[in-house]
Amino acid sequence: MVGYDKKELEIVGEYRMPGIYGAAESVTPRYNYPITPRENMIRMLEGQIPLWLPNQTLDNNAIQPLVMPDARARNFGGTDWFGIEWEYEPLSQAAMVKPGTRRLSDITKWQEEIIWPDLSAIDWKKDYEENYKDRIGQDRFSYFVIVNGLFERTADLMGFEDAFCALLEEPEELTAFYDRLVDWHIELIKIARDIYHADMILFHDDMGTQINTFFSPDIFEELFVPQYQKITKTTHELGMYICLHSCGCVGRLLPLFIRSGFDAWEGQDNANDKKALMDAHGKELAQCTMYEFPADMSDDDAVAYLHKRVDELGHTGRLACRLWDKKPDRAVNLAEELYRYSREKYLGLQV
Repeated sequence: MVGYDKKELEIVGEYRMPGIYGAAESVTPRYNYPITPRENMIRMLEGQIPLWLPNQTLDNNAIQPLVMPDARARNFGGTDWFGIEWEYEPLSQAAMVKPGTRRLSDITKWQEEIIWPDLSAIDWKKDYEENYKDRIGQDRFSYFVIVNGLFERTADLMGFEDAFCALLEEPEELTAFYDRLVDWHIELIKIARDIYHADMILFHDDMGTQINTFFSPDIFEELFVPQYQKITKTTHELGMYICLHSCGCVGRLLPLFIRSGFDAWEGQDNANDKKALMDAHGKELAQCTMYEFPADMSDDDAVAYLHKRVDELGHTGRLACRLWDKKPDRAVNLAEELYRYSREKYLGLQV
């Protein structure tokens, strides 16, 4: 294997993409990498040692079309696909369900009260042609963001308290609702592949608080695993990978995420022992994570932290991150340091 050459970090162009999660358009450098970022990301997901630790901020095309009412409502406020009203909160830079909003009176009435969005009513091709076709870097890995997963949707429709009650009191009715909801999501996933040419689905479904899961592994196994298996099976048949974004302290659910068929998990670092989870499950489940560097962190501390995270979580080669440095005038380019450090480290792991 050829060693690292500093010419690999020569900038040879740039990428421009619409932002996700309400962010402005992203403009990122294109480097003189030895292989394409897409190929490197696929190596990571396939369980091979990549050439470097993928930095999704630079190496991925993140796709979240604003023609999806869910994306617009979750990012800016407004009404989502299922008629739920969201309010944007500037301090947290996020939207939440407007207090007092309730779209479903009872889970047993979902067939009467839920109006299913017609995905064919959206001109997906027009959106792709106008916003993505000439901007998607073909050498980058593309993932399509779907928010409001199965449990999240249940809580959004009827509130957390009644959603928890439904898990315990109406498992059969909830399963019938999820059967329909999964079919609808599969339609959307097919659009992500056919129209936007996505390589991966990033499927959001938060499952925990800061200290524990919302519900027991037994409930997840009974109600969610069979549904997720349908989603992941279809996604794989379409030639895509699928990553579950699930915040909260959800580490005890990882064996069930694996059984559900997910290729990766995007989890919350400050609510989970990521190193222990990577040590236990890293060969079976990749992790996608956030490397966030506060503006008041010194350059030396930032570099040391970066190296520590690569050493602790990157040893299986099944790790990707989105690097976010909040200090605009930092003397060291942390994205380039991540590339250089992981590139040299992974040279020793190549077989």
